[in-house]
Amino acid sequence: MSDIPAARKTLVTLQFLGMGLIWGASFLFMKVALGGVTFGQVAWSRLILGGLTLGLIVLISRPRVNGGPVLPREPVVWLHFVVIAISGCVIPHLLFAWAEQYVSSSLASIYNAVTPITTALMATLAFRVEKLGRGQVLGVLIGIIGVVVIIGPWQYAAVTGDLWGQLACLGAATCYGFTFGYTRKFLSGRPITGTTFAFLNIGLAGAIMLVLTPVIALHPVRLDLPVVLSLLTLGTLGTGFAYIWNINVLRAWGPTNASTVTYVTPVVGVVLGVLVLAETLSWHEPLGALLVLFGILLTQKRLRLPSRNVAAREAVRTG
Repeated sequence: MSDIPAARKTLVTLQFLGMGLIWGASFLFMKVALGGVTFGQVAWSRLILGGLTLGLIVLISRPRVNGGPVLPREPVVWLHFVVIAISGCVIPHLLFAWAEQYVSSSLASIYNAVTPITTALMATLAFRVEKLGRGQVLGVLIGIIGVVVIIGPWQYAAVTGDLWGQLACLGAATCYGFTFGYTRKFLSGRPITGTTFAFLNIGLAGAIMLVLTPVIALHPVRLDLPVVLSLLTLGTLGTGFAYIWNINVLRAWGPTNASTVTYVTPVVGVVLGVLVLAETLSWHEPLGALLVLFGILLTQKRLRLPSRNVAAREAVRTG
């Protein structure tokens, strides 16, 4: 990040904050939209609208890298984009929308904060594009403990819709972690503009949703102004412009740092859920969220354990 010009750093930071605000509010919009459409229609509409938005931007701006083609020509690149369209859009969007039938928007936004933990695991163990130090390993472990506290297994004598909803949120966060690592390994270094990158990601996911329309979207709807506005905002902003910013941040900061947008999203999600929908949280959910945040800070090296040499010197000095 030190080689990035100051103006570019500021722009990337603003894009990062914009992502956090829009994606944090998306959990509220999903909950509102579910009042008039099915969970499949929520995911379907946001990807279709997002793909159309990004397609128009690409059509008008014609972004290129060094005079090259607007769209990549290598078949393997398109295959990689199909993978992240499924893992980073189709599956997690369906999982979060389905989960919010059973859990609050506040709780869903908290689970989204697990993404840096799953990203660290995927980037390190699955794709080997990053390495974890002992402090980061501790952070991952604390984050996992935080997830267990959020779930609160002591509450469940049997499997319930609420529990399945929480597991679906956790599955979505795992999909995001996989996508961050996969993108860094196979795509982020290629000469593709951020706008084109976002369009291919969302556009291909929208195309997949079109194929799945008979299964996912052909159900009765009950539209009113809040439902329509929620779907439009989810599609054009949350699944449109925000994805351009996401690619820019990913390339500038790397997958683990880019995933820390989830510091912002749960705060926005919880505040909106409480203020707009009058949602409440049980004591263990914010406690678990704090453990996850502490784990993320260690994983992202925002907090560091004292090195062994420093600890040894301190022991000698005090001894």
